[in-house]
Amino acid sequence: MADSSPVVSKTNKKTLWKVIGASSLGTLIEWYDFYIFGSLAIVISTKFFPPDNPTAAFLSTLATFAAGFVVRPFGALFFGRLGDLIGRKYTFLVTLLVMGLATCAIGLVPGYETIGFAAPVIVLLLRLLQGLALGGEYGGAATYVAEHSEPEKRGFRTSWIQTTATFGLFISLGVIMLTKSSMSAEAFDEWGWRVPFLISSVMVVVSYFIRRNMDESPLFKKAKSEGKTSSNPLRESFGKRYNFKFVLLALFGATMGQGVIWYTGQFYALSFLQNVCRVDFDQTNYIIGAALLAGTGFFVFFGWLSDKVGRKPIMLAGMLLAILTYRPIYDRIYRLTDVSNKQELVDQQRMEGGATIKVYDDGSVATLIDHDGIPTQTVKVGQRTFFSLALLIFIQVLYVTMVYGPIAAFLVEMFPVRIRYTSMSLPYHIGNGIFGGLLPAVATYLVTKAQATNAVALQASGAMPYDKPYLAGLWYPIIIAGVSFVIGLLYLKNKNQDVQ
Repeated sequence: MADSSPVVSKTNKKTLWKVIGASSLGTLIEWYDFYIFGSLAIVISTKFFPPDNPTAAFLSTLATFAAGFVVRPFGALFFGRLGDLIGRKYTFLVTLLVMGLATCAIGLVPGYETIGFAAPVIVLLLRLLQGLALGGEYGGAATYVAEHSEPEKRGFRTSWIQTTATFGLFISLGVIMLTKSSMSAEAFDEWGWRVPFLISSVMVVVSYFIRRNMDESPLFKKAKSEGKTSSNPLRESFGKRYNFKFVLLALFGATMGQGVIWYTGQFYALSFLQNVCRVDFDQTNYIIGAALLAGTGFFVFFGWLSDKVGRKPIMLAGMLLAILTYRPIYDRIYRLTDVSNKQELVDQQRMEGGATIKVYDDGSVATLIDHDGIPTQTVKVGQRTFFSLALLIFIQVLYVTMVYGPIAAFLVEMFPVRIRYTSMSLPYHIGNGIFGGLLPAVATYLVTKAQATNAVALQASGAMPYDKPYLAGLWYPIIIAGVSFVIGLLYLKNKNQDVQ
């Protein structure tokens, strides 16, 4: 049964684009806040965790990063209920302020050397606040824009919200690189890493005043004036078998697979370059940034296309392509950055500040530093390899845009206005917050375990059980996306649903 969506005239099309712009700006800032933590994971691991075990500190940082994702479903329930009771506008205004304050506070927390174990505890609590806020933000923004849009253009209109997650990551990387380039490496390591967190406060204030002047969703206002809003959105969404069936279908047939593809194509790609391939920190940010910039427009394209052909074929095609090509793509990334496969220019080897510098025939430069008997190597790749890596990440970003571009319209159309905020938020944030958010930590653990198993087996028997241990982490997104693909193929309808 169709929503009584407003007819968008030439006059109020300007208002509609203001709604999209204001909603997207606020959501972009919240994603920036959320991802600045992940973008600085390597630095944060040295500031808030015990320094005696760098690997454990990094894994602890990833676990703290993942904790923000795990609580997102709880934020979806809490803020989703408020959104269905009192309105979309005021609810996601509150989430913006909570996120901004938590992010700014992370930039002010003293380090481990100053306050000991209180540092990681405080950061964890602030990270949980970030997760709760984001749990309420996305559903509100997507619902708000969708309920202002024409039904036949809902995929296109809501796809602008979908760009904000990638732009948030892109801007977080940009701010980090700009901050690093404006000061010495020592200053950035000492205090400069806090600047990206503190900058958030300015952006939040600007977005708050823009959002404060927005009107409530016309569909929600109509439902409220007619007495058709829900008195108990949680019970109606999850206590009634008919509605709960669609919640489960949205989760296991769409958002679960979409979540792991989103985080593999962007965050795990960054982590893989930095921690498995040991590519230079700044260069990895440029590689990811270039791929994100080139691919972001496809969110809007696939959102628009979903209005023409339906949401299902586009989302499932993105999942299937990722399942089939992840291992070849990441194997290629590893081989492109592995200097053992390159020809060293021995006559250009030199020592600088206690580090051994090795130059290779493709322009790659490896820096080898000995830390208490443990050699650590970072690689700055040559120009041709740089563009090859950016292309491989761009391909993954295309998969992300296919599964993520239509997802907001897909979720909005599955649920009626009276419980829409609550019902769509939970499967989205379980799929993205839990299945997707745990990916960096789980994948890193799987790679570390495979490498350790190989090392033990090599000493014991001379044979290694894992042929390519650096690819072990990919089994997690491949399996999750595979399950989601099968469920979506069998049970999702291609026709865009639209219920009251």
